[in-house]
Amino acid sequence: MHAAGTSSHTNTPRQLAIRPEVHADALAEIGIDEAVLDHAIESHRAGRAPRLRRLWSYYRNDAQTVVSADRDAPLRVRLAQECGLPDRLRTRSADVDDRAESRREAVIENDIGWRVDTMVDFMFGKPIVLSSTAEDESQRRLVERVLDAAWEASGGIALLQDIALLGHVYGSVDLVLRVDERLAAAIAAGGGVDVEDEARLIDLASRLVRVEVVEPTRAVPIQDDRDYRQVRGFAIHHERELNEMKPRSLGDIARGVSAARRRRVSTELITPTRRRLYEDGKLVAESLMRFTGGVLPMVHIQNLSQPFRYDGLSEVEALIPLQDELNTRLSDRASRVTLQSFRMYLAKGIDGFDRAPIGPGQVWVTDNPDAEIVAFGGDGLTPSEDAHVLEVREAMDKTSGVPPLASGVVRAKIGNLSSANALRITLMGVLSKTARKRVTYGRGLIEMSRLMLAAFDAAGVVRTDASERGLRIEWPDPLPVDVREQVASARAKRELGVPDERVLAELGYAATDPGIV
Repeated sequence: MHAAGTSSHTNTPRQLAIRPEVHADALAEIGIDEAVLDHAIESHRAGRAPRLRRLWSYYRNDAQTVVSADRDAPLRVRLAQECGLPDRLRTRSADVDDRAESRREAVIENDIGWRVDTMVDFMFGKPIVLSSTAEDESQRRLVERVLDAAWEASGGIALLQDIALLGHVYGSVDLVLRVDERLAAAIAAGGGVDVEDEARLIDLASRLVRVEVVEPTRAVPIQDDRDYRQVRGFAIHHERELNEMKPRSLGDIARGVSAARRRRVSTELITPTRRRLYEDGKLVAESLMRFTGGVLPMVHIQNLSQPFRYDGLSEVEALIPLQDELNTRLSDRASRVTLQSFRMYLAKGIDGFDRAPIGPGQVWVTDNPDAEIVAFGGDGLTPSEDAHVLEVREAMDKTSGVPPLASGVVRAKIGNLSSANALRITLMGVLSKTARKRVTYGRGLIEMSRLMLAAFDAAGVVRTDASERGLRIEWPDPLPVDVREQVASARAKRELGVPDERVLAELGYAATDPGIV
């Protein structure tokens, strides 16, 4: 997914531009002109996309192979976070051969990656339950079944984890609803589906719609100039490699330029009623969207809401300065340990000292009364350095809200966690942050589910009106739950009149499972 969102910096605005004569009617529908769209795409490519790619590189900390001009030189790997180190740690001497470059050891500890992964685990580590609020019980059950089938066909819990990961790294993520127009038209032409045939309803629901996650590096929203929260159109812009090779000129062959694959710039423009695909500025596909209810089939989710901004707050961005400081101090400490871990000796007035190693049981004899062996070096205590590294780590704990305990690292200073309440107090930061995110992610998932129900209604799969599309999300407890307490809670809920299906779902069972009475 991430690779598809990569774009090149070598493209010119002319290559990105879309011909006005082929998309003027689509842009007129959302009240903008071609210059606005071209400017939005170019601004995204030149400004927003590089910043987003930097956030991903700090989270992923992927390794890149540095190829030297000397073919006999060994390959060296450079991690993405090394770009944040000071010059003294990543610059080599110009008068040293490339094969033995004078480069200090770089120590990279990716504290950002495991913190983001832990937040995603707390967010969608367990399946969620979408519950309908329709008054009729049979309608509630039917709505819940078709929505569950549609979400599972789109990826299920893995899709939700992808949404959370992209949202945590980039600060926001966009979802697009894809409707199979041919299948929807065939169902509508046949008069819809019989409600009694539930198996066919579930099958059609799983094939009719798909939820697609759009990486923010490819997403170009066309916002309303009066309200930043309203998106009038949505463009998906990216560059991809083709299974074709670029032709090489005689000059390229003479200079030894290697062959490269051809690349193509694609832009998909989505409006409330139509979809258009452009490749290298030319219209190649167009289709009407008749089963989305005249609403833009797209949902924007902010990781953490940011006032008066379309993009949300990224979990990575605030940690980058602290991560750079931590990597710098760890690299400095590695250099000091390397130099001082072993004792070094200065011999004065002893012949042959340089030809025999120092070892236990060896005796050195000399007639020089001024002979002397001076030992120096050795690793010493550096309390200020240790305290500084510890303070940087604690600053990352406070900034992210994720202590090492959340990932399973237990330290003695946390005390005796003898109860679930003590554990919750220790993890209060990550739990409160997760509860805050459930508002934004939950709203986005409910909005996308309502778009699905509108498409089902338009195609005649499941007939619903606006009052029957109310939904709520039942979130699981992110912390481990005692099975005995869980069963006792389920028994109490059943006595209060909670439907058996919902109680079983909270326990992780379905009414159709063998042995369930």
